[in-house]
Amino acid sequence: MRQFLVLLAAVAVALPATAQRAYDQAVLASLLERDGAMPSQPVEYRRYRIEHESGNSVLARHDLYDHLGEGNRDLGRARLAIAQILGQPDVTTLRIGESVVLPARPADFDLAPLAYAPYPRVWPGAFEIERAVVVDLTTQTWAAYRYGQLRRWGPASTGKASTPTPTGRYTMNWRQMERESTEAPEGETWLMRYVMNIYAARGIHLHQYNVVPSGPPEGHGCVRMVEADARWLWNWTGGDTTEPGTVVIVQGTTPTETPVRFVEGPRGPERVMVSLPPDPMAVPRGDR
Repeated sequence: MRQFLVLLAAVAVALPATAQRAYDQAVLASLLERDGAMPSQPVEYRRYRIEHESGNSVLARHDLYDHLGEGNRDLGRARLAIAQILGQPDVTTLRIGESVVLPARPADFDLAPLAYAPYPRVWPGAFEIERAVVVDLTTQTWAAYRYGQLRRWGPASTGKASTPTPTGRYTMNWRQMERESTEAPEGETWLMRYVMNIYAARGIHLHQYNVVPSGPPEGHGCVRMVEADARWLWNWTGGDTTEPGTVVIVQGTTPTETPVRFVEGPRGPERVMVSLPPDPMAVPRGDR
């Protein structure tokens, strides 16, 4: 009997720096804003390696679609969109011998986006804070908490190692619906939308950008967000209001390669989880 699909564990799952990709923002928007169930236990993952006795990558990917769709190839292909939110490569481009980490059970491909978060669902230290945002440099992600309860999370891309996003505690300052970046080369226009400033003196913002890398960060210090997340955060933190407000914690270490999003555990790949400060208000301010 031919074996089309091999499941194997990974010591660490990260794309090489040479395989830099950008998130598909349309796909991410549909994932981040969909309804779905929340499991009582963390999602379990497996690493799927594509193999086929013919050596044909297309046939190997079709077997993966069939497997994940439980016999329905179209459903399997649709379910594979979840690779985007996990920071994994586009499965439709996988070749023989390449691999991807995805949920171990087919039914776990259809859960609410919070089910895949690398953040704890509850942040006790933020129970008394109406709105708190975390930007984690290590995992290149962000999250929003309301009174300590996780409300939303998503991918982010911060400043690169030579121009890192400064860590510390901030408060959202001014905001602007559209703004041109001052870092654009002469003759080019880099347009940012949903601009939420956290460090006025250095021009550090959270903002929408058309290109959000899924690999190592490439920015000049700001936090790039996909449009669906930037729009949501803009509205959630006050829309067009000009009053300072939401607490923002920037933490972690800027990666020079693609962030490691899974590590090998006793039962297979495990999600790299973000650790949050016990008391966010005790985090030293980053703008002083």
